[in-house]
Amino acid sequence: MQQFKIYAAALLLTVATGCKKFLEQPPDNRAQLTSPEQVSRLLGTAYPQANYMQFTEIASDNALDKGVGNQGNALVDPYKYVDVRDDEQDSPEYYWNSCYKAIAAANQALEACMKASNPAAYTAQKGEALVARAYSHFMLVTLFSETYDPATAASKPGVPYVTEPEKQVVKQYDRKTVAYVYEMIEKDLLEGMPLINEKSYTVPRYHFNKAAANAFACRFYLYKRDYAKAVEYANQVFADGNVAGKLRPWNTRYKELTVQEMFSTYAKATEEANLLLCETVSFWGREFELSRYGMNSVMRDRIFGSNVTLGEWAFENHIYYRGLQNYLMPKINEYFVRTSVNAEIGLGYIMVPLFTTEEVLFNRAEAYAYLNNTTAAIADLNTYASTRINNYDPVDNLISTTRIRQYYGITDARTGIIRTILDFKRAEYAQEGMRWFDILRYRIPVTHMTTDGEVITLTGDDPRRLFQIPPSAGESGVPQNPR
Repeated sequence: MQQFKIYAAALLLTVATGCKKFLEQPPDNRAQLTSPEQVSRLLGTAYPQANYMQFTEIASDNALDKGVGNQGNALVDPYKYVDVRDDEQDSPEYYWNSCYKAIAAANQALEACMKASNPAAYTAQKGEALVARAYSHFMLVTLFSETYDPATAASKPGVPYVTEPEKQVVKQYDRKTVAYVYEMIEKDLLEGMPLINEKSYTVPRYHFNKAAANAFACRFYLYKRDYAKAVEYANQVFADGNVAGKLRPWNTRYKELTVQEMFSTYAKATEEANLLLCETVSFWGREFELSRYGMNSVMRDRIFGSNVTLGEWAFENHIYYRGLQNYLMPKINEYFVRTSVNAEIGLGYIMVPLFTTEEVLFNRAEAYAYLNNTTAAIADLNTYASTRINNYDPVDNLISTTRIRQYYGITDARTGIIRTILDFKRAEYAQEGMRWFDILRYRIPVTHMTTDGEVITLTGDDPRRLFQIPPSAGESGVPQNPR
């Protein structure tokens, strides 16, 4: 009996020790972030892996009703300015959720950096996480809240600014204000940018490298109407003075590429113009052609017709059509991944240029215009035109205040420069959804007509300009936008 008690005690001790070791293990098989390299891998998911191009392009004045084509909810609803009923890829709800997933990854990375025994070794990861967190919040507040206006930003609802990993099933959040969100973005941006170290990246164009971070800062301060800072950060992107050499060579090298070569070239990491690229789940690579709402011959002529240089756009070399109504630019290339080897279904992926040198140049020119530096603004526009006009001639195609006034019939130099910039951007980013951001900032009215005779007008102060916050966010106390 005594020997049995000894064996029993030994067994209990073994079981107790085993239980203790088991309980000390993580409750699931999640990765433990115990090195800078592991945190860097996590930060690969700190960018919104969703595409805004479809719903922003179709909502803009770049889309017409072609009368035929695909008509899913995510294609019809943005055109008719009703809340998009789908929550799958290429919808506002999918983009909202993807941004907050990216923010969650950034917050998890920041927590790991903070808790590390040697935080100095995680400096680069901390910098990337802060800037990535700022970017996702910036895109959310831009698309789902009112445009920043110093006079109203403190009273307009923003979006929840999340700074900690979620550890509750349903945590409550406050939208606060647009001003608050901008303050937090600026705080993260300014703290994170100096910490970025491009040597920590295998392919810097897939992460917030220094040029991309400066491009983001330039856009942020332009939207915030701090024009001096917008110029300051733009100048960092062009610090070597070689502006034209960093722009896409549409009227030289691109001119010689076939359509298929253009598709494979546009979003390459080796293209100098691409400062930050992000892989997104999206079918826009087929829908921008097949959608009922998009570019037909009328819209092609509207966007790529005459321009202030009086020259011909080099884009014309690559605009082509399939059928009578489907005109497209060979920029958005889908990579389709089947769910299995023999499957007929799968997901489409598109590499999206989130920041480009062209945008930085446009933003700098716009900032110069508001700083009354007309000479510098026009110089930037001429640099851009030199890479976009077929057979460009620096005399015949020269942009000047006189030519702008004559072309647009506008006497005010600043107004004419802004009009030129917006027209150039419309052509540059056709079918990429970027036009919508200018429509928001300048409250440009849009009228959509259907082939059935319906007329849908979006005024400059229409509440439908704000995409609707997903109903599911209401569980966390986030109210929807008014309708």
